[in-house]
Amino acid sequence: MLALADAQRNDNDAFWLAQVHFATGNYTRAQAFLAKHDLITRNPSCRYLAGHCLIKQGRYSEALDVLGDRNPTHLIANTHAAANKRKAQAGADAQLKPGLPGSHRPGAAPAATAIAARDPKKGRAGHGSAEDATNRRYEAAMCYLRGLCFAKQNAFDRAKECYKDAVLIDVQCFEAFRQLMQNSLMSPDEEWAFLEALDFDSITLPAPPGGDAASAASASQEAAEFTRMLYTTRLSKYRNPAEFTTAYDSLSTHYHLASNPDLLLARADLLFTQCRYRDALEITESVLRDDKYNFAVYPVHLACLYELRMKNVLFLVAHDLADTHPEEPCAWLAVGTYYFAIGRVPEARRYFSKASTMDVHFGPAWIGFAHTFAAEGEHDQAISAYSTAARLFMGTHLPQVFLGMQNHALNNMTLAEEFLRTAHGLCASDPLLMNEMGVVKYHQDRPKEAAAWFERALAVAAEVDGEPSAWLAARTNLAHAYRRLRLFARALAEFDEVLRLGGRDAAIFSAKGLIFLEQGRPGEAVAALHEALAVDPQDGIATELLGRALDETGRLDAAALEADEDMVAFEDVLGERRARASERERERARGGKGKSRAEAGAGILMSPAEGSLMELSEDE
Repeated sequence: MLALADAQRNDNDAFWLAQVHFATGNYTRAQAFLAKHDLITRNPSCRYLAGHCLIKQGRYSEALDVLGDRNPTHLIANTHAAANKRKAQAGADAQLKPGLPGSHRPGAAPAATAIAARDPKKGRAGHGSAEDATNRRYEAAMCYLRGLCFAKQNAFDRAKECYKDAVLIDVQCFEAFRQLMQNSLMSPDEEWAFLEALDFDSITLPAPPGGDAASAASASQEAAEFTRMLYTTRLSKYRNPAEFTTAYDSLSTHYHLASNPDLLLARADLLFTQCRYRDALEITESVLRDDKYNFAVYPVHLACLYELRMKNVLFLVAHDLADTHPEEPCAWLAVGTYYFAIGRVPEARRYFSKASTMDVHFGPAWIGFAHTFAAEGEHDQAISAYSTAARLFMGTHLPQVFLGMQNHALNNMTLAEEFLRTAHGLCASDPLLMNEMGVVKYHQDRPKEAAAWFERALAVAAEVDGEPSAWLAARTNLAHAYRRLRLFARALAEFDEVLRLGGRDAAIFSAKGLIFLEQGRPGEAVAALHEALAVDPQDGIATELLGRALDETGRLDAAALEADEDMVAFEDVLGERRARASERERERARGGKGKSRAEAGAGILMSPAEGSLMELSEDE
């Protein structure tokens, strides 16, 4: 076909032949063919394909020379006007017909079907001809390729801007959007702001058979809302969980995507961030039953297995992946996770390192690699590894949280607080982060501020319906803060709640014993400390506190005994005096019959030491 049309210099035929070479893996041949026919300079689609061929060969600098290092930002539509238009339209729809986004419209084709049937020759509203629309798509794709090149060169800031420009130019450039979300290049706040800036109204669809312009507009609007909901499910799960749930429910019910693996993975990710590990595991298992080697699901699946201490299942998963797909980073992530779960840290470090070497942008492998140093107390190496993860994944707050924890372990409280505040700036709704902030405040002798952070962590965990057992540490820390504030009743209530939820730890009973000692209740302290030693007989703190409690109990018993003896002696003396007084009274009554009252009185006053106050008062 190309030979027949060569006289007419048909660029499309040359482009499709180059694509055939590309699809068969002959990247060098495809790139050489495009250069030979001088298609790179005059055709955007051919320039895109040539750059892609060079990227596949690892020649990133040459790819940037072909693609250019500047993005065509002049092609970005007025996103503010588009956003205002979308909000106004949403308000009008809400007044006319309340309900979930993307509700049924009479005569409108399902958005999923409409998008799949989209005619590439149709132009977009407000974007000129069909040829202009095609060129825009290739310009957006070239922005995406520039981002890949910059990312390979570790210029992540420039890669981020390229990916953002690609989606702003063509909102359907999903590959660029996925890179932004998958590599956590934006903070949760940035992600939601970026979503609002996207021009979803640029998505247009042809009218359905027999339809008119109104039907086409309705179908296009539904397609735009459908795409927006799909993108919403990809955003960070730490912010706006209610909006995520709304989009998820609408896609599951109205568009019948309840069994879609990507949608299920987004739901599992949300549940994992809420520490609902069993619920998340049920979803990932259902996905893997239908598609055993869906590697996008495995990071969340493996994390749930680790949190639930399912070591045997981890072993089977890791063994299967290592045997069947040794070229996948997920396989060695699974092996490293298994070794980490059974406490063989050096082996875990080796396999986490292998996974991160195979894919330098594989975030779970980097985090696991850093965890192995933290588990062995190698804080300097752990800080170095977490710093690398923070540089690679600028939008996620977790590396900053872990850096704060490591500096706290080194007693660098000021630096730990700085890292945690940076993490709080990226994500202000993570209970784990709030708990760590409280720990730092506690060790800075600021128990009132620490208690406020712990209370906020538990409140947020309750809002997202997290598993109570997952937040035992935060509740325990809150009880210790109350103890430092001498709010003993509230501290005991929190400790009792921890024990009720299954946190049977010697330190809990020791803390209760200490509170009882502070309250002057050594007997109850002894009972609590015996419970602590029953859990851990070698606990030094419980042993020392028990000795103090027993001494205090002994002193109280001795004081009580001495008080009892003094009371008995006093009663004996009082009894003797009463007996002598009674005897004198009887003698006076017998001897006073022949005497005058004055004589009788004189006889009594001769020995006042022998008498009583009652007798003296009577004589007077």
